[in-house]
Amino acid sequence: MEAAAGALSPVLRKLGELLAGEYNLAKRVKKGVQSLRTELEMIHAVLREVGKVPLDQLQEPVRIWAGKVRDLSCDMEDAVDDFLVRVDEGPSSKPTNMRNRVKKFLKKTTKLFGNGKALHQISSAIKEAEDLATELVGLRKKYELDMRSTSNGATIDPRVLALHKDVGELVGVDCTRDELIKTLICEDGSSKEQLKTISIVGVGGLGKTTLTKAVYEKIKAQFDCVAFVSVGQNPDIKKVFKDLLYGLDNGKFSDIHNTTRDENLLIKQISDYLVDKRYLIVIDDIWEEEIWRFINCALYKNNLHSRVITTTRNVCVSEACLSSSDDMIHQMKPLSDEDSQILFHRRIFQSKEKCPEDLQAVSREILKKCGGVPLAIITIASLLVSNQRIKQKEEWLHVHSSMGRGVTEGGIAKDMKRILSLSYYDLPSHLKPCLLYLSMFPEDSEIKRDWLIWRWLAEGFIQCDKEETRLFEIGESYFNELINRSLIQPAENQ
Repeated sequence: MEAAAGALSPVLRKLGELLAGEYNLAKRVKKGVQSLRTELEMIHAVLREVGKVPLDQLQEPVRIWAGKVRDLSCDMEDAVDDFLVRVDEGPSSKPTNMRNRVKKFLKKTTKLFGNGKALHQISSAIKEAEDLATELVGLRKKYELDMRSTSNGATIDPRVLALHKDVGELVGVDCTRDELIKTLICEDGSSKEQLKTISIVGVGGLGKTTLTKAVYEKIKAQFDCVAFVSVGQNPDIKKVFKDLLYGLDNGKFSDIHNTTRDENLLIKQISDYLVDKRYLIVIDDIWEEEIWRFINCALYKNNLHSRVITTTRNVCVSEACLSSSDDMIHQMKPLSDEDSQILFHRRIFQSKEKCPEDLQAVSREILKKCGGVPLAIITIASLLVSNQRIKQKEEWLHVHSSMGRGVTEGGIAKDMKRILSLSYYDLPSHLKPCLLYLSMFPEDSEIKRDWLIWRWLAEGFIQCDKEETRLFEIGESYFNELINRSLIQPAENQ
């Protein structure tokens, strides 16, 4: 629904440009533009309300209707763009292939961009769009499409990660971190000089990456070179190797991402670099055994007390990471009730002691449904403190009921989707398309903030009624709000 609403925003803006611009629209054309804009504004308002309802709770006709609105929006934007370009370039400009896309929108077979004045052409497009918009409004009334929610559950793409905590603020990992560090730096035994690997395994949201990062930061100074590389579900193996080289020595390999090299050459470069160095390498979020075997080819097996840490959700992958009797698997466990409360209350109130008495009971019930999963706890905590305001008790009770059965053993992945969706559907309508836009980037990508905001602007996602306010500054506020809600994670070097 947000895709449809997002597609309408730039169309409304451009129709406004037609009305306010110096295009000398004929009276009939101007009236058509005004009428179309009014229809689309009403449709846009409906879509924004629909966007508050989880997709899996909408009737199929509603989803079809929204899809047709989106098609109309895209085709109408193409028509207006083509008109504006042709007016600027002059009447002799030849029609572009944009016409083909516009014709898909038009039911009639007559040419939209034939010979004649541009004003006549846009008039035809406006009339067709106006008729179709009216038809869409009529369809909604005819079939009495119900835009309301029918239940409290929801689902969303689980890649919308909300876990980002400073290492100094970690909860419930101190003992585990220290045990892993002791295992990694212990040099007792006959095989003390061999490469040692620890694989951390557990379902998503338990804090594998967070724990690994804490261990990595604590001991990295003891090694000649270090690197922390994320793999992800659909990795670009060349990029993984380049990230590894850059992490090991960002001076020597500063331009590695701009080079063209095959996997074999990259493997050789990594292996040659590691041959005489004591290294610490973290390979985070491995999904497949084959990917690990490929990466493992690059890790030179020297006898300099080097260490490798891997994280994965798959036990089979974790077992594949082991190659000697000194290697080990660490199974992640949920947080204890006490640590869950500390994490939850720290996120909302800065400390457990500051939790108001009237919220203590409902907070305990919410934590029961989080099942000790840090990602769930942080996500819900962020939801309860939006716009730097702690929500009222009634809203806490609503969130509790919306969580359904919460996180249950054996169904964590599915249950986490429900919990993550609560933060998504709590977003104001203008932020939803901005968040959805991020789905076009590969997992674990680092995206430049300013570049992203300019992309949002180009897509028409950022709107403002006040002329004195700069759109880019509004985009910055959008970006900061997504961080505040724990829906995007700021990069460490920014």
